[in-house]
Amino acid sequence: METTGAITPGDATVPGARTVPIGDYGFLSDGEATALVSPGGSVDWMCLPRMDSPSVFGALLGRHAGTFRIAPSDVTVPVARRYLPGTMVLETSWGTDTGWIIVRDALLIGPWRHDSELSRSQRRTPTDYEAEHVLLRTIRCVKGEVQTVIECDPSPDYGRATPRWEYTDRVYHQGRMICPEWDGSLLLTTDMRLGFEGSRANVRTLLKEGDVRYIALSWGRKEPPLSYDDAYSRQVWTAHHWQHWLARGDFPDHPWRSYLQRSALTLKGLTYSPTGAICAAATTSLPETIGGNRNYDYRFTWIRDATFALWAMYSLGYDWEAIDFFSFIADIAEQDSSDDSDLQIMYGIGGERDLTERTLDHLPGYADSRPVRIGNAASTQTQHDVWGALLDSVYLHSKAHDHLDDRLWPILVRQVNAALSHWKEPDAGMWEVRGELQHFTSSKIMCWVAADRGARLAAVIGQDAAASKWEQAAAEIRADILENGVDERGVLVQHYGTKALDASLLLAPLVRFLPADDPRIVNTVRAIAEELTEHGMVLRYHVEETDDGFTGVEGSFTICSFWLVSALCEIGDYASARQLCARLLSLAGPLELYAEEIDVHSGAHLGNFPQAFTHLALINAVLHVIATADLADGDPCPPLSR
Repeated sequence: METTGAITPGDATVPGARTVPIGDYGFLSDGEATALVSPGGSVDWMCLPRMDSPSVFGALLGRHAGTFRIAPSDVTVPVARRYLPGTMVLETSWGTDTGWIIVRDALLIGPWRHDSELSRSQRRTPTDYEAEHVLLRTIRCVKGEVQTVIECDPSPDYGRATPRWEYTDRVYHQGRMICPEWDGSLLLTTDMRLGFEGSRANVRTLLKEGDVRYIALSWGRKEPPLSYDDAYSRQVWTAHHWQHWLARGDFPDHPWRSYLQRSALTLKGLTYSPTGAICAAATTSLPETIGGNRNYDYRFTWIRDATFALWAMYSLGYDWEAIDFFSFIADIAEQDSSDDSDLQIMYGIGGERDLTERTLDHLPGYADSRPVRIGNAASTQTQHDVWGALLDSVYLHSKAHDHLDDRLWPILVRQVNAALSHWKEPDAGMWEVRGELQHFTSSKIMCWVAADRGARLAAVIGQDAAASKWEQAAAEIRADILENGVDERGVLVQHYGTKALDASLLLAPLVRFLPADDPRIVNTVRAIAEELTEHGMVLRYHVEETDDGFTGVEGSFTICSFWLVSALCEIGDYASARQLCARLLSLAGPLELYAEEIDVHSGAHLGNFPQAFTHLALINAVLHVIATADLADGDPCPPLSR
């Protein structure tokens, strides 16, 4: 396996003097909204009121689409950035010739407050906390004096609306944004003096040693902090909330523990708390190749993520989150069954089916990478892995709880029957290609998963006739795959009638399609490691061999490289797995976050960010490696799933 190369993690620049490398952004969340904060102190992406709503700050995709910056007046590069340990509170330290300031950013979370009225969005079991709908930014001058500037320049609806500000009765300490074109409101509250210039609210102030200040942007019914002491106490509450949440997890005592914890926090941050849905990423249209057109909206939840998300959550001890996500998936499947609708591959984070794709031609895109898309046309595609993902998630859930909810049985029957009705047909595959439909091998493997897991679940609850029928169907599907989806080398191929490789087939050992020591599994894993990698990083497929409906190249998909780590562990090649995993972790962003792809030449993160699927694969890979830490190559891998 090729594991050497010229990747330099620090060399992550992209064209355009003011373009911030994707992997350098900090990620904030309160479970309802998310934000990306650049090293230069600007919030360049934030959608309100939900993480899939139109952006209010959208400078990530267009310089004039809105931003919210705090920084010294004469410095653009901070000295250091970090998350407060175990939290989603981001700290940026600035040093100037005259002094030092520290800025802390958080989307506030506070105690549950819907005690006298029902929440209009909450569908899952309430906990002790909820989002306060406040972006809080605090500043502390720790040495000398620093001339500090704040520029809050929102531009709602992806930069298509132009707001103005007006003072409230708090005079210079509070402004209300007025924007008739946008169905929302913003309130900016601070202990500094605000001034307004068109759509921008400004602060210019000299901070001296010991000074503390705050500014809060709010959009909900909760009153924002009206003093620094109030702001600080809420920030502390938020930090403690994240630390208490993290303490609920079960993390191994290992040098890679921090990557597991940051991945868990990121997945929690990408979870839309009212429904339990996991957003695939916080952004839309961040390019897979700079200047390319492989730009998609990932602010939705994919059914295929369910099985990996549940595995990760249960493995790390987050049963409540797993139950909430499973309940979201079950609600969708139940609703579709009652409407006699087919299960889609993705849904809105509120369960929406209509994800019509449109382009925003007024935005230049990240580093001039067009088009900027909202919505996702792949939601209407035919992808046959969806039934297996649903059945596998139900199977994992039932194993964890030793129980199958009665309401799920009719849903399972419908989904297994759908898989058995369609498995012989071509589809668009896991990678959602927009070219000719094919008999993708991984899709048929997931149809096998649907039948196999359905049979196991049926046997558990005494549905013997269904169990027998589905066992036979699973055997038929597997025989067809082994007859038509394996080449003369004994390697699983991308689709019937080709010799092309596909990284999705690394899932074959993970879903237990064949035993890990079966020669066809071993041959497939080794072929992908040797022939579908560039500088040791795994590609989804060779674009010149795959009709995906697009032109140009794409980077390596980081999830596929983490899948390779897990697959190498499964076949007993622990040395290669450990080496590759260590290399992948070294390529994390400075805050241990991952986008969808990593450029194999520069180490730059590409694609939407942060990417849930990548962090899910990281958890699987790291736990595989840790579980095999004391094993020699060839020793049996301890069972980690299914």
